[in-house]
Amino acid sequence: MAEPVVRIPDAKVALSTASVYPESTATAFEVAARLGYDGVEVMVWTDPVSQDIEALRRLSDYHQIPVLAIHAPCLLITQRVWSTDPWTKLQRAQSAAEKLGASTVVVHPPFRWQRQYARDFVTGIWRMADETDVRFGVENMYPWRYRDREMLAYAPDWDVTKDDYRHFTIDLSHTATARSDAMEMIGLMGDRLGHVHLADGNGSNKDEHLVPGRGTQPCAELLERLALTGFDGHVVIEVNTRRAMSGVEREADLAEALAFTRLHLASAVRVVPGGGPRP
Repeated sequence: MAEPVVRIPDAKVALSTASVYPESTATAFEVAARLGYDGVEVMVWTDPVSQDIEALRRLSDYHQIPVLAIHAPCLLITQRVWSTDPWTKLQRAQSAAEKLGASTVVVHPPFRWQRQYARDFVTGIWRMADETDVRFGVENMYPWRYRDREMLAYAPDWDVTKDDYRHFTIDLSHTATARSDAMEMIGLMGDRLGHVHLADGNGSNKDEHLVPGRGTQPCAELLERLALTGFDGHVVIEVNTRRAMSGVEREADLAEALAFTRLHLASAVRVVPGGGPRP
C-alpha cells in the first residue's frame, strides 16, 4: 500500500483588510505580517488609506506584505468613494491593482437600481478583462430578506453562475445567507473560479462572516477540493471581528482562521502503484 503524500496548492492565503474593522487598513497590514499571512486584499472603503495607492505601497513595503487583491468599492457605504460612477470605480480599482502588483479585482454585481450599469455589466466586465492581465472576480451575493419577505437586490442576479463571466469569486458567508450549495456553486464555476473569500455562516438573514469552522458551510471540504484540483488563485480570510473585546482577541480569531485554512489546503493524496493519485 503506497504511503499518502501531501499536496499543497500554490494558492496564497491573504487577509482582507475588512477583517480588522473597525480598526484601520494600516492595522490590517501589521496584523497580516505578524500572523504570517501571505498578503492582503485591500477593501476600498471610507478609510482614506484604502483609497491611496502610494500609502498602500508604503505599507506593503514596510511590512513586507504584498497586496494580492483589490476589492472595488461596491458597498452601500462606498457609493461616493472613487466617484459615483461605477465604471470609474472599476477603472480605478484596476489601476490600483496594476500599480500595486495585485492579480485580482473583486467586484459585486450591480444593485438593481443601477439600471444602466446592470444592463451593460456582463459585457462591460468582459471588455475590461480583455484590456488587462488583472482578473475581475465577480462575487456571488444573496437575496435580501426581512422576516418572510425577500428582495432581489442585485442584477443581473445574485447567483453569478447564471451569467457568463471570465472569473468568479466565491464567498462562503454569502452562500450561507443565500442558502445555496457552495460545493455545487464551485462545480458550476469550474476553472473560472479564481478567488475565494473564506468565511462561515449559519444561514441567517444577515451576512455573518464567521471564522471558518464556526458555522455550517463546507469550508474544510471546499479547501480540500481546491488542493486536489491544484487551485492557484488566492484564498482570502474575510471575517467579522467587530465583536472582539480586544486586539488580542481579534488576532486570535484571525490566527485561528489562518491555521484552519492552511490545514485544509494540505490535502492528503494516496499514490496508487501503477496508477494516478487517489484522495
